[in-house]
Amino acid sequence: MKEKTRKKIAVLFGGCSSEYEVSLQSAYAVITHIDTEEYEPILIGITQSGNWYLYQGEAENIPKDHWYDEKVCTPVAVSPDKKLHGILLLKGRGIEQISLDGALPILHGKNGEDGTVQGVLELADIPVIGCGTMSSAVCMDKSTAHRLARECGVKVPKSYQVSKTGRDQAQVEQWGRELGYPLFVKPLRAGSSFGITKVGGPKDLQNAVDLAFEYDSVVILEEMIQGFEVGCAVLGKEELITGAVDEIELSEGFFDYTEKYTLKSSKIHVPARISPEKAEEIQKTAVKIYRGLGCSYFARVDLFLTPEGEIYFNEVNTIPGFTSHSRYPSMMKEAGISFEELLRRLLEM
Repeated sequence: MKEKTRKKIAVLFGGCSSEYEVSLQSAYAVITHIDTEEYEPILIGITQSGNWYLYQGEAENIPKDHWYDEKVCTPVAVSPDKKLHGILLLKGRGIEQISLDGALPILHGKNGEDGTVQGVLELADIPVIGCGTMSSAVCMDKSTAHRLARECGVKVPKSYQVSKTGRDQAQVEQWGRELGYPLFVKPLRAGSSFGITKVGGPKDLQNAVDLAFEYDSVVILEEMIQGFEVGCAVLGKEELITGAVDEIELSEGFFDYTEKYTLKSSKIHVPARISPEKAEEIQKTAVKIYRGLGCSYFARVDLFLTPEGEIYFNEVNTIPGFTSHSRYPSMMKEAGISFEELLRRLLEM
C-alpha cells in the first residue's frame, strides 16, 4: 500500500529579535499540536545572531533554548529558485534541496513579524501561512498602521514621530505638553512592549525617548487613551471568523512585557466584561482594520475602549503569541475553536 504523502510545512522559530524567547514557546506549542498524519513539520531554527538551521532534534529542547547542537542542526538557506519553492541544506561541500508546501513563521518582532522574512519566502514562491510582506510591514510600523486605521474610519490616539537623527529636544518637550501627561513613548517598530514607557511627567520624557531609541531609530509619542485594552482574534482570508473579545484588567502600570508573560498584577478576561452589543461592535471594528491593513490567515487586533464606549485603535499583532494559553488561541477557544482545530484551519487555507 502506497504511503500517504504528507505536505511539508516549514515552521520558523527563534529569530534575531528581542522576542526570541517568546518565539520558542509559541513554536513549541505549534509543533506539538500539528497533525503529523497530514503534515510533515520542517523545523527551521534561527539563532539570535541570524543563522538559519534545519533542526532535527527533539521538540522539547526548543522552549528551553537547548535546540542548537551541531549534531542535529544543518545550515539552511531559502532558495530563490521559484521552481523549487523550498530550501537548500548546506551539507559540507554538497547541497540538498527540499521543496516546501508552505511556511508558517512563528517569529515575533523585528526581522520576523515586520515583512522581512515574509518577503524572502514570497520571493522563493513559498506560500506564507500568515500575513504577507506588505501587511506585516504596515502593521509593524505603528505610525503607518494608525494612519491606515484612521482612513478606515477608526479613531486613533494622537501621536508624534521622532527620528534619532533629526531629534530636537525642545520639539519633543513641546509635543509632550501638547499630548498631555501621562503619555506613552514607544519604538516605532517593536513588539511585546519592549522599549515602551508610560511617562508621568516632563522630567521623565527624555529618558523614555532614550530607552525607546535602543529598540528602533524612530519612536513615537502617543497620547494615553482613558479606559482599558480589548483584543479580537481574526482568522481567515476571504471569509473571516472572529474570536471572543478579551479584556485586560490592570491594577497598576500598563500591559508591559513582564505583565504579558507573568500576569503578576493584571488579569485577562475572556470574554470581556462588556455588553454583547459592544463586543459585536469591537469585532466589526477589528474586521474593518484587518481588511484595511491587508491582513490574511490570522492576526490579533488590539483596541482601547473608553468609559464613554468609544473604540480606539492600538495595534495589530500579525504573529501573536501562539501557546495554547496565549490570548489569540484563548479567544478562539471561547468561540468554539480548539487549538488543534485552529492549526488545522490555518494549514488547510
